[in-house]
Amino acid sequence: MSVGTPDPDPSGSSSRPNPGTEPNSALEPNSAWLSDLELADIRRRMPILYVEAVPVRLDGSGQVTEVGILLRGNEWGKITRTLVSGRVMYGETLRHALYRHLEKDLGPMAFPQLPPSPVPFSVAEYFPIPGFSGYTDDRQHAVALAYVVPVTGTCEPRQDALEITWMTPDEASSQDVHDDLEGGRGTLLRTALASVGVLGRP
Repeated sequence: MSVGTPDPDPSGSSSRPNPGTEPNSALEPNSAWLSDLELADIRRRMPILYVEAVPVRLDGSGQVTEVGILLRGNEWGKITRTLVSGRVMYGETLRHALYRHLEKDLGPMAFPQLPPSPVPFSVAEYFPIPGFSGYTDDRQHAVALAYVVPVTGTCEPRQDALEITWMTPDEASSQDVHDDLEGGRGTLLRTALASVGVLGRP
């Protein structure tokens, strides 16, 4: 299971060859984006930093009423549930990375309300070999800072996210949802719900 969905080219270039690949750094010498070969080489040598987000909707008192979970197809053609996630680029703040990936996965009209503090509710460490932690990523060793982020607008998933399913906290806490989430994210989702006091709450 992999962490995240493909990142869009921030330059808006139409020359990007395939989804999930990045512009040729030889053509863009000042770009923080890497070619597939460069990224694969770095993944073999060091951990990669990610941000992950659990989108939620709030009532008038600030209580979480709904939790958004993405449905997407992975590289093997299997449909799985996942969270908003993606890499932090060189020279990019955590807040900018979080906003970029929320917009990438939920669309430009989601209107996420980013937290005032960059402190995550949890840090998830993904390993390519099972057994090191509860989180796995076949491609790499990745460290993800995880946030609960309220959204107030209309969510229209794009990139390789097929749809977003809104659930009550009780539904999102269920074993079925836990088992459907890739890479051990079921545990991360329950931790998110517990951090805002709605784990298993109708």
